[in-house]
Amino acid sequence: MLETFGHLPVAWLLFAVLAVAGFVSFFAGRTQAVTVGHGQTERLNSQPNYHGYFVAMATIGPAAVILVLYALFGDSIVRAQLASELPQRIRDLGSLELGQYIDRISEQAARRDAASTGNALFDAATSRYTDLLGLSRIIAVLAALAAAGLGFFFARRQLSVHFRARSRVEDGIKFMLFLCAGIAVLTTIGIVASLFFEAMRFFSRVSVFSFIFGTEWNAQTGADFGAIPLFFGTFMIAFLAMLVAAPIGLLSAIYLSEYASPRFRGVVKPILELLAGIPTVVYGFFALQFVAPIVRAGANWVNGLPFVPDGLLAAQPTSALAAGIVMGIMIIPFVSSLSDDVINAVPQTLRDGAYAIGATKSETVKQVVMPAALPGVIAALLLAVSRAIGETMIVVMAAGQRAQITPDPTADLTTITVQIVALLTGDTEFDSAKTLSAFALGFVLFIVTLIFNLIALRVVQRYREKYE
Repeated sequence: MLETFGHLPVAWLLFAVLAVAGFVSFFAGRTQAVTVGHGQTERLNSQPNYHGYFVAMATIGPAAVILVLYALFGDSIVRAQLASELPQRIRDLGSLELGQYIDRISEQAARRDAASTGNALFDAATSRYTDLLGLSRIIAVLAALAAAGLGFFFARRQLSVHFRARSRVEDGIKFMLFLCAGIAVLTTIGIVASLFFEAMRFFSRVSVFSFIFGTEWNAQTGADFGAIPLFFGTFMIAFLAMLVAAPIGLLSAIYLSEYASPRFRGVVKPILELLAGIPTVVYGFFALQFVAPIVRAGANWVNGLPFVPDGLLAAQPTSALAAGIVMGIMIIPFVSSLSDDVINAVPQTLRDGAYAIGATKSETVKQVVMPAALPGVIAALLLAVSRAIGETMIVVMAAGQRAQITPDPTADLTTITVQIVALLTGDTEFDSAKTLSAFALGFVLFIVTLIFNLIALRVVQRYREKYE
């Protein structure tokens, strides 16, 4: 039985427990409220449904706490118990080797039909791990049931004619919303903290000045950690992408919202938004197989002109221009769809007022609609820039991975995100400067993006105050 529970997904078991307990407790609480009011619901301080919601929340809440605690600490407790039962010679290996040994045991235990390894100690430990896991899950399910039962009986004792069930339910919902907001904030803090501390470990070995202002990047060998070529490639490719996405996306949004017929808009806008659903690897193949050869052929044609110096353009098989063009096509829906929604949100009274004083359609769009929609348009462009800076797959496939500083868009470049993936792929030592440099890159990029966002928010606030 313990082995069976060791292979069952406890999350689904507890979810089933919570769902059944929630439905039963809701109807039980609602029925008791009607009974307390002797069938006259107008005598109750709150509607019967609120009494049902209160009992359901009091039942599900404690059981949900058990679920969260088990999800956070259940596996750690099982691993700690197994480690304490292993022979002394295994425990003497050290925390790192012991953790790796238990990891192999958990992987073997996850394969339910896995054959014996031939190692009696390892097989016994695997069987014991499965038993401990099953026991922990049985305890978690029983504890959830017990907590749900206690909450259920406690809530039912609170029900009366004068019980303010609605305020209790609303307070519970407010607490849940606060908890969700707190989780989002804590997650952000955790991400920033992890980047910060790992980056500080890197900067304790490599000078901050040489990292930020260095022009040579060769982290694979641990020789050079100058990040300027990576930032140059990141912002150059993002700039090329915005040269494509910003005018096409913004002009298409203006046409669809102000000039197109409803029928044409209903057909074209969904088609345009389909671009956002195409996987980036497909865009990468398109850039590598179709756009990059065209860019290279065009560069070779320019190099062949009689008045052009030899080798003016690099004409590489992969180039920043090819990646930028395709990335721009990919983020057109971000600019177009968001800008279209913002333009449509401009009050019709502003347009009518402009028409009343004799303004033409184009004058109304240029001098009334677009200034009023400018904060939202800037936000759409900001989102597109963030999407371009964070893109990886298209750059890997179409832009190359050479860290260099060159104004030639037909040369191959690389970006920060590509280098982060390269540094954290394969067998890595998390204590080496090479691996820690990935966290430093992420932290510096976070700071740069944060400064950029603050500037953009200030611009949005200024224009919003001007046109409100």
